[in-house]
Amino acid sequence: MAKAKKKTTYDESKIKTLSSLAHIRLRTGMYIGRTGDGSQYDDGIYVLLKESLDNSVDEFIMGHGSVVDVNIKDGKVSVRDYGRGIPLGKIVDCVSKINTGAKYNDDVFQFSVGLNGVGMKAVNALSRSFLVRSCRGGKYADAKFVRGVKKKETKKGKAAKSERDGTLVEFEPDNEIFGDYKFLDDHVIRRLKFYAYLNAGFKLNYNGQIIEAKNGLLDLIKHESQFEKVYEPFHFRDKTLEITFTHTNRFNEQYFSFVNGQYTNDGGSHLSAFKEGLLKGVNEFSKKKFSGDDVREGVVGAVAIRIKDPVFESQTKNKLGNAEIRAPLVGQIKDVVVDLLHKDRRQAAKLIEKIEETQKLRNELLSVKKMARERSKTVSIRVPQLKDCKEHYDARAGAGLETEIFITEGQSAAGSLVSCRDAVRQAIFTLKGKPLNVCNLKRDAIYKNTELYNLMRALNIEESCGHLRYNKVVLATDADVDGLHIRNLMITMFLRFFEPLVREGHLYILETPLFKVRNKKQTIYCYSEAERDAAVVSIGRGNEITRFKGLGEISPGEFKGFIGDDMKLTPVTLEGEESIHEVISFYMGTNTQERRQYIMDNLIIDEEALV
Repeated sequence: MAKAKKKTTYDESKIKTLSSLAHIRLRTGMYIGRTGDGSQYDDGIYVLLKESLDNSVDEFIMGHGSVVDVNIKDGKVSVRDYGRGIPLGKIVDCVSKINTGAKYNDDVFQFSVGLNGVGMKAVNALSRSFLVRSCRGGKYADAKFVRGVKKKETKKGKAAKSERDGTLVEFEPDNEIFGDYKFLDDHVIRRLKFYAYLNAGFKLNYNGQIIEAKNGLLDLIKHESQFEKVYEPFHFRDKTLEITFTHTNRFNEQYFSFVNGQYTNDGGSHLSAFKEGLLKGVNEFSKKKFSGDDVREGVVGAVAIRIKDPVFESQTKNKLGNAEIRAPLVGQIKDVVVDLLHKDRRQAAKLIEKIEETQKLRNELLSVKKMARERSKTVSIRVPQLKDCKEHYDARAGAGLETEIFITEGQSAAGSLVSCRDAVRQAIFTLKGKPLNVCNLKRDAIYKNTELYNLMRALNIEESCGHLRYNKVVLATDADVDGLHIRNLMITMFLRFFEPLVREGHLYILETPLFKVRNKKQTIYCYSEAERDAAVVSIGRGNEITRFKGLGEISPGEFKGFIGDDMKLTPVTLEGEESIHEVISFYMGTNTQERRQYIMDNLIIDEEALV
């Protein structure tokens, strides 16, 4: 007999009022977005670092303190600026009471990011230990907190003669919220570089490494863009607006947008105004009517604005929502672009030539697209190589985050996947042998190649990677030489034509076991020779070793465990300062002799295998 459901009484006793800091701990996502363990750039621990730095940057903007010391060791963060210092009598309120701060006063802070009075309170609430110390005019005050709760009385007194004015913040993110986290140097340095790019003359001392940029956003475009530039970037800067842009020979556009020193990775009204102003400026200068697609293909640009009352769409400040600034900003940027092009007609000629070439190629591509679509209709209304799933990814709605598509080689591997997949959220696309190497080919290659065209249709990325149908695109190839070659060919295709898909973290590699070590009682799957050797020792006598030569040899029953909740995925990421185009060309291009010599110089011979 089924048990009766327990009735819940809804009365006054169920209504709770949380303190501000307790609410931050309970609803962390509202304040810092995702938590994460530090492996991703947008993980919460980096947001805590950003919130601690924002106040130091605001001090610099207002003319106080040109250096900030940032130290991170063993998960503990220290940020020390040399600005005016928090007023000593308000030091506790400024880090523990919501809606408390000087950013509401235009006389003190005119262009600030931290307008909501939340930032440092979130750092305090989400840290297992938190210290704030302020020094002003030879006096100091400091306060210590544990998970947002103040410990002991606030200390006040006379500062040492050598101690300069400014604020020190030390914190250790709470592992109850962030788990086994780790600050990665690459992510930290990238954030600090953005502060330097936006504030010429501002110097960040990170663990003894000096980070600064003398040319503002111009340095950002020169250092961050990983593609060869068609012409030297144009650059403009005044007190409230800074823009820079150039073109590359890739097919995608890339932008960096900032508001009051805050990196808005989701853009907003200022970024859309920059794109429209750039188009109008180019058309006015050239006396032509280029389309937005023709002007923006291959663009790498950056825009930074300073406004008094920024309205962000969330506390994490990833997107600006001030609609009223758009129209006047479009006009201002258009005039700036026209002026820049007139001042350097030689570079402007290269820009116009690039756009005209893009326009010509786009027109040629239209006929190729038409032929490809007609050809696909004669084959099938649906993509013949796709086993679709029921749910799909929608980035704007935040739906389908669990959806995945496996790109696999051959029918045998696809058969194992099809029989054990979750049909609600896991799709499969089957390659028929090795795909085309598109390293040095133009965009029309995708339309002329049936397999790549069908893959593009399956992913729904023809017009924009923003329409991607699956959150994770997983390369599921064999671990042999042919499988690795196919994997590299697919990565080349995505980087060549659909780079945003990789840059935004959608491309993954499926890690499947190379060996199975078992006896009658135990089975261990091993992903490397070292794991195999350890498993042999662990199981002891009577073990049996199976080497999986391909995915097709793994039974559906076994495969289900490898694509379930414990699936091992390695993200394909873009890192380092090297040019993506140069790296792809070297490894996947036609420089056979050069590559052959590199292989010979770096070849490692397994002497044991020769015995």
